[in-house]
Order: sequence, then structure tokens, then C-alpha cells
Amino acid sequence: MPPMDMEIRTYLLYILAAVSLPSLASLLYGQRHSLKSTIPPFVGTTNIISSCLTAFKLQFSGTKMLHKAYAQHGNGVFRLPSFFRWTYLISEPKLVSEMASAPEHIVSFNGGLEDVLQTDWTIGQDVTENPYHTPAIRVGLRNINQYFPQLHDELVHAFDDTLALQNHEWKLITVVPTIMQIISRSTSRVFLGLPLCRNQEYLDLTNNHNMRIFFRLTDSPYLPKLPETDYRSADHDSQECQIERDVGHEWPDRPNDLISWLLDFAEEEERTAEALVRRILTLNLAAHNTWMSLTAALYDLTRYPEYVLPLREEAEWVVADQGWTRTSISNMVKIDSFLRESQRLSASGPIGMARQIVAKDGFTFSDGTTVPYGSFLSVPGHNVNTDPVVYENPEVFDGFRFSRMREGCSGSREGKEGSIFTRHMVTTSPNHVVYGHGRHACPGRFFAATQLKTALAHVLINYDVKAETNGIRPQDHEFSLFKVPNTLGRIYVRKRV
Repeated sequence: MPPMDMEIRTYLLYILAAVSLPSLASLLYGQRHSLKSTIPPFVGTTNIISSCLTAFKLQFSGTKMLHKAYAQHGNGVFRLPSFFRWTYLISEPKLVSEMASAPEHIVSFNGGLEDVLQTDWTIGQDVTENPYHTPAIRVGLRNINQYFPQLHDELVHAFDDTLALQNHEWKLITVVPTIMQIISRSTSRVFLGLPLCRNQEYLDLTNNHNMRIFFRLTDSPYLPKLPETDYRSADHDSQECQIERDVGHEWPDRPNDLISWLLDFAEEEERTAEALVRRILTLNLAAHNTWMSLTAALYDLTRYPEYVLPLREEAEWVVADQGWTRTSISNMVKIDSFLRESQRLSASGPIGMARQIVAKDGFTFSDGTTVPYGSFLSVPGHNVNTDPVVYENPEVFDGFRFSRMREGCSGSREGKEGSIFTRHMVTTSPNHVVYGHGRHACPGRFFAATQLKTALAHVLINYDVKAETNGIRPQDHEFSLFKVPNTLGRIYVRKRV
């Protein structure tokens, strides 16, 4: 069995064992603090035993149960029981926007992130208490055009090295580890440059760290603390830290890389190699959304091969006319649409946009609903993305759904379906929360979208792909309210003849 799959299974077993004893006590405690709420539970009643049973069932049928709840209460606010508390689900678009735009001292993004990642036990609470890496990455990636040549070059080399294809023969590959390697390399090329981005020891350290955190699910605070990250990669950072301490920010040949971006914002206690590595690992963790999206897109491309030719024609035409540039990638409208549709159905987990109410008086929405202090909020992302009120035939994969909407605008900003800019994969809205929404929308989403579109265009132009079994898409892994692409899924790939 592959090591990655063993690690997933091990964590799932830990979770099941860990929640069996403390769950009842935790829910009893949470029950006392939520009885004043008049928001309906999504299934059953506020009865303690019923809530415990529902929380247990949620671990195995979370998506189905959430779908049922959304059908009953999906026009406002509802809640669901976990083993340790209630989680409030915000589904009405206007209320989602209110939650997303609320000030941090009232509705806390960092509080939600601490809960999701269990930062005390994983990446360290300082990362959320002082998230200076967020403005650092926003400023550093402001000019993606500057980094596009390195990004494209590394994607080309990473595909060649990782696939290792012979002649034009079909090769069966396991998609997740392949794509993780490619995305990790190309991201590291922009963040840290050569030769570190091709150092397999470094790549293994970051990928293993990401997987350990990613599969530490939210309802597992009683699990043992994760092992300390191996800081062998700190040697790369320490020399740059020392130079900065000696001569300041301005020195000849100062690299324009992630370390420099972080040092521009880091306070004195954060200007150590170990502290910087912690931030680098945190930012690399965000790449999980990219490898999941590309994996899902490849599964969809092989499941629906009728999209290959029109997507390939668009990629070839744009590259022949404009070359490989960030601007040309932005002009691949059909590829953008295909990726957004794939994200709509596959890459958005059952819930997202975690927040915590930190105002003592709670938070009151415009419809009069008040959510009490200390509560955790989320958006039922998959349900919102498959709402028939918003999307026609929402459960059907339609790769050109969004490109047709943009064509309907006839080049103007406004059209029958609304603003043309709401149809890009990077544009957030209450109905498209893959990258969050509002003041805390993912600052790296423009880079991620460029990386995804470049990678898919490269695949279309240079390779043929097909499903391992015709018409069959590898089924996503689901546990509780988490979903990831099938880690064992395989497809065939070969160099184009």
C-alpha cells in the first residue's frame, strides 16, 4: 500500500479512536452554551443523545446529511452538531457576504483558521496570531508577469521529469503523487528558485508536512501533537537572514524570492531561519488547493474526453498567436471555464470559509439572526455550488458553462447573466467560495489560477490522456465533512504523436 494512503488510513483510525470517549462530554458542554439559540439544527433536535448520534453519523455520511439539511434550511442559517460543538452554516448569499466582510474583531478569520488547522498542534499559533505572511505574499505575487517565465519553465521540466515517458507509449500513472510533485516544484521555483525547487529532500519534507496537517481533521483536538517538522531546509534561509541582520534590506543581488518578501514584513523575533521555515511551510500548505484542482480536472478530462479537442484547439491557437505568457494564459477562456466547473463539483469541500464569532455580543445578520459569541461559522460550499436556483442542471458536468456565460456578455462588462467578471475562476462570490470570499479571499488565487491553466494547457498541447477504465472517474475520498480527490486514482498518459 502506498505510504500516503497508509498515512491517511492511520489518521482516520486515530480520529475514530480519539472521539469515542471525549465526544459526549464535549457536546454536553457545548449544549449548555447553545440552548439559547433559536436557529434550527439541521437534522433531529437539540436533544443531547440525538445530537451525539447525528455527530457520529456525520463522520460517515456527512455529505448526504448536509445535502438533506441544505434542502430543508438552505435559505438562511442552520447548524449541525459535531462531537465538540455546534457549527453554524451560512447559506443565503447576502448573509455569506455579510459574514465575509465583517471586521476581524467581530467575525474572526484567524479564529476559524486556528480551529480548522488546530494550529496549537500543527503549524504553531503564532502563524495565525501574527499572519504577516499574508501581506507578504500579496505584495510578492503582485506582478505575476515577472515570474511567469520561471513558472512555465519549471512546469515543463517537472512534467518531463515526473512522467518520464518513453517514446509514444501509454503509461499508467497514479495522479495525486504525480501532480503533487509537479505543483510543488513549480511553486517552489517561484518562491525559492533554483536549485532548491528541484531538491527532492526539500520537496519530500514540504509535501509530507502538508499531508500530515491536511488530514488532521477539525474534530480531532484530542489527538497527539504532530511531530515537529524537520528543519533541515532551514539552512537555505539562515544565510539570507544573517545578511539581512548585518546590512539591512538593501544589499547587492538580494533575491526577489519568498524569503525576501517575508523578511520585508517580519518583526525581529520572526527573523530567524526556523520562524521563516514555519511561514514557508504554511504558504506551501495553501498549494493543496492547486494540486486537488488539477487532479480533479484531469479526472474530469478523462471522464469526459469530448472536451479534449476544443480545449486543445484553444490552447494551441492562443499559444501560436501570443506565445507562453501570463496574458495569453488569461485569454484561454474555455480552459478557465473547464477548471471552474471542475472546481464547482469536485474541488470545493462540503464546507468552507471557517470563521469564529469573537465579539462578546455575538454577531447579528441583517435578517435578525444572532449567532452567539464563540460560535464557529462556515459556508456549505458544495451545496451552494450545486444549488438549482443558481445553476441550471447543477449536478451535470458542463465544462463550458461559464465560457458560454461570458460569450453572452458580447464583450461588455454586463450581460444577461450579470457581470462578465463574475465568471472567471479567480472571481469570488457567495456562490463560488473555492478561494473564499470577501476581505480574506485567498491572496494567492491569481497565481494559483495561472499555474493551473498553464499546467492544463501544457498537458493538452503535449500529451494524450485517457481514463484507466472508459467512462469511469475515480471516486473522491469523503470522511465527515471533508473531501479530497481519490489518492489512488490512475489515468493513462503518453506523449502526443
